[in-house]
Amino acid sequence: MKVDGIHTRSIWLEPDGWTVAAIDQRRLPHEYVIARLTNCDRAADAIRSMLVRGAPLIGATAAYGMALAMREDASDAAADLAYNKLIATRPTAINLKWALDEMRRALAPVKPAERVAAAYQRAAEIADEDVAINQAIGANGLKLIEAIAATKKPGERVNVLTHCNAGWLATVDWGTATAPIYQAFDKGIPIHVYADETRPRNQGASLTAWELGHHGVDHTVIPDNTGGHLMQHGMVDLVIVGTDRVTADGDVCNKIGTYLKALAAADNKVPFYVALPSPTIDFTIHDGVKEIPIEQREASEVTDMTGRTADGRIETVRIVPPGSQVANYGFDVTPSRLVTGLITERGLLKPDRASLAAAFPERVAREQEAAPDDCLDA
Repeated sequence: MKVDGIHTRSIWLEPDGWTVAAIDQRRLPHEYVIARLTNCDRAADAIRSMLVRGAPLIGATAAYGMALAMREDASDAAADLAYNKLIATRPTAINLKWALDEMRRALAPVKPAERVAAAYQRAAEIADEDVAINQAIGANGLKLIEAIAATKKPGERVNVLTHCNAGWLATVDWGTATAPIYQAFDKGIPIHVYADETRPRNQGASLTAWELGHHGVDHTVIPDNTGGHLMQHGMVDLVIVGTDRVTADGDVCNKIGTYLKALAAADNKVPFYVALPSPTIDFTIHDGVKEIPIEQREASEVTDMTGRTADGRIETVRIVPPGSQVANYGFDVTPSRLVTGLITERGLLKPDRASLAAAFPERVAREQEAAPDDCLDA
């Protein structure tokens, strides 16, 4: 996608061939800053601190984190240490484990002396695969937007509501929920996006709005509780969100507040779609509410807000009274019964076990295999 007319990915290798660069998303939308990751610890901290975020980008960063670790020590023990360090950074997004398992499989048969090259090669492949997957998601989701556009009067826009940031900043490029939007925009279809602010970290207001604006897509930032009102008044044609984990039965885990949007969409008969790359599917679990670990984050994300003052200074202020307790659950689970369809790189799927398994049989087979002999030192 584009930043000020320049094609940009969210993560890339610097010209030296080994330093990993990424957009520091904590600084957006007020400052555009490039962070440079030079070792595994920095990659782990980037994931943990949400310098990078979004399930696919977390996976790509973790893959490069393993490559950085191999530069310092390519032994079996060091690889296992890096794997464990990176996998502990974020508990909810399954792409993290998927990417690290892919790196482990790539490195296991390789001699330590050859692991640096092998690690960087597989990490680059994971990043490029993510771009191709998201482009395909966009093509499949575009059909939904085109179908709605065909029912509109000439020049009348298609209104899409999205929650959190499932744009190109959450992936390597294109995004998941935004990929159909960008492709529709690039084809000249009149389209407008309602972007939930997405408290407490405001990923919609700070990230989705930033990237849509830089690409030229018409959009409106709305408070999180506005979506139901818009749906009641016929102002939303469809909802498209992303996800950090989808169960084998089609339950969807996404940023906190997604479940409420799904309920509002169901009550108002607004189609509710989830865009996801196949690495986000976890075929080892079935009941999302019971089985997906929900990350609880720092209270400061709720109690404090950062913004730009009228005179240009960036300041953080506290908005909650001292002594008040805070609950900060990062995600919630939307049951499959509330999901109209899953937009994947292999087409539009029903949110159920049979459809997911039929579309991705190789993933089912792999995840059902016994895992103990995955270890590098096995």
